[in-house]
Amino acid sequence: MSRERVVTLNQIEPEEDSLQLSLRPKSLDEYIGQNELRGKLKVALDAARQRQEAIEHILFYGPPGLGKTTLAHIIANEMGSKLYATAGPALHRTGDLMGILTTLKQGDVLFIDEIHRLSPSIEEFLYPAMEDFKVDFVVDKGAFAKVINVPLERFTLIGATTRAGMLSAPLRDRFGLYYHIDFYPPEELKQIVLRSSKLLETTIDSESAGDIAGRARGTPRVANRLLRRVRDYAAVKGDGIIETAITCKALEAEGIDSAGLDPLDRKLLKVVIEYYKGGPVGIEALGATLNEEIDTLVDMVEPFLLKIGYIQRTNRGRMASDSAARHLGLKLPGSSNQQSMF
Repeated sequence: MSRERVVTLNQIEPEEDSLQLSLRPKSLDEYIGQNELRGKLKVALDAARQRQEAIEHILFYGPPGLGKTTLAHIIANEMGSKLYATAGPALHRTGDLMGILTTLKQGDVLFIDEIHRLSPSIEEFLYPAMEDFKVDFVVDKGAFAKVINVPLERFTLIGATTRAGMLSAPLRDRFGLYYHIDFYPPEELKQIVLRSSKLLETTIDSESAGDIAGRARGTPRVANRLLRRVRDYAAVKGDGIIETAITCKALEAEGIDSAGLDPLDRKLLKVVIEYYKGGPVGIEALGATLNEEIDTLVDMVEPFLLKIGYIQRTNRGRMASDSAARHLGLKLPGSSNQQSMF
């Protein structure tokens, strides 16, 4: 069995989740990065507060770990309201959603993560709640069935998804605000690492913070996770102070290379380059060869490799780039360039 991926984002242990909460900014002023998004969101929040209304329904979409949940908490804090969080796969029956909706007070925020995974019946139940702030609830069955119209307080639904294309058009159209969250540049991730180190009461030098940021795959959650791993390594192998040498050894021990790739990333690229001669290769074939779930490859591995140009998607399948081959010290068929790994 392979060890847990340090850069994985789809499974978070409870104790890690509590650590993430402790590092989470509470306001837009504390939030680092996504400057254009923050500016638009601040205008929408200020306008809603001036009108003393709930802010419009909001859809956040983009790769995992970039702050969609954090922004939902910030919006609730900025509006002085309460946040109720759930996930699409957790809502199995309309009664589950009904219980949540009737609990919401004026201006409260309902956050639904993985909203693209809502069942059709739950999604249809949401339409009147989002549009007219009421729901029609059916009680009893057969000849005794009757519909009860239940009014709701005006609330804000915030949806988060990594696959905006999988949302149905009727659901997507009911969101008033759409915000795409993109990967973070290293300089902003460095600021996040420095901020988190203060909250963790850990001493770190600027160069080490930059090194962690450079290997964090453009993702704040990964940056914070790597910081904690390096902190632990420094506490056991050093004097607790995070310096360049300790940082390099700690990240090397975790299998994270200079580009932020971990063993699974490198394995995927090697399979495409060596086994499939650089591609194109279908994602199903890759999943079978790597013995990995297709969703894992599509949601957790490919986005960053696409972002940095190591993988290309074509209508015939995935292809590895020359830069990926150079990074791994390999040679693509038909290419004369070969450099040492890393």
